[in-house]
Amino acid sequence: MVVLRTSCFLLGRTHIRVMSINYTSFSNTSHFPLSSSLTIHELLHKCLSSRVGAFGITAFAVICVLLVLPLCIFVLYLGYQRVRQQHSSSTISHSDLFTYSMVSIELMNICGAILCCWGAHADISVLVMLGVYFFSITFSAQLLFHILTCVERYLAVVHPVLYLRNKNSIRLRTVIIVFSWLLSFVGTGVTSMAKHTVITIVSFCVVGFAVIVISYCSISVLCVLIHPVPGEGVGDRQQVDQSKLRAFHTIGAILGVLVLRFVGNISTNILYDSEQLIEDQRCGLWLSEFWFCLLSSLVLPLLFLHRTEKLPFCHQSVMSNRD
Repeated sequence: MVVLRTSCFLLGRTHIRVMSINYTSFSNTSHFPLSSSLTIHELLHKCLSSRVGAFGITAFAVICVLLVLPLCIFVLYLGYQRVRQQHSSSTISHSDLFTYSMVSIELMNICGAILCCWGAHADISVLVMLGVYFFSITFSAQLLFHILTCVERYLAVVHPVLYLRNKNSIRLRTVIIVFSWLLSFVGTGVTSMAKHTVITIVSFCVVGFAVIVISYCSISVLCVLIHPVPGEGVGDRQQVDQSKLRAFHTIGAILGVLVLRFVGNISTNILYDSEQLIEDQRCGLWLSEFWFCLLSSLVLPLLFLHRTEKLPFCHQSVMSNRD
């Protein structure tokens, strides 16, 4: 009986030791595995447990709080003022509503960065996982509202009759925004179950599709801008051309940001599986994808401030045009 108890005790200690060794090997900062065998949550938790990962997510969270958060608050404040002055939600343009939705998404992105930073430093995996969910929603919703903004500008320039017919349709804009949010949450559920390699392939396809759609919108608006509609007066043509030019600048800015994001994602994922990289370099390279998405967070709020002439250089350009 004593021998049996001793054997059970030794086996129990051996099992506990093996479990501790396995956990230590998973959380060891000197080993960051390849992405093919892990989900996005496991990969991010593994990366943030290292010193490079904790420093990277901290820097990203600080930049979001100091740069993106004040910009989002200012846009929401201006939107609240405009709603109070207009006293009607039907007079708000589709692009402004897409911008307000985008700002709400960026607030979730900031919350995700703070939660991941907090969870990395406090070693709380639940906070890291919650932050990853916010990041997943942001990734999907950013692309959707970028596409919607460019398609809205495309319809306003290329198909003005159809655009004016549905310009003040509250039901249409509500359905579009709600469907975009639901699609973003569905995409978040998929990313929580799929492996990182599958998510990488899907993200390439989604971002590539967005680049193709926005490129088509940009080329179409540029063609209409180059070839004006016959029968327009000189004064009317100048006013219409300015509107078309602003639409082209909006689509071009969004297209440039998404192309940079697409090229950055391809470059980081190609270099990620390189055998010459050490584990910390692989983790830092993977976290660099967050920085390529930072410009996507800034483009719509900055375009909104430019359109409302709230940026300093906008006043100078307006005064020069009046002179």
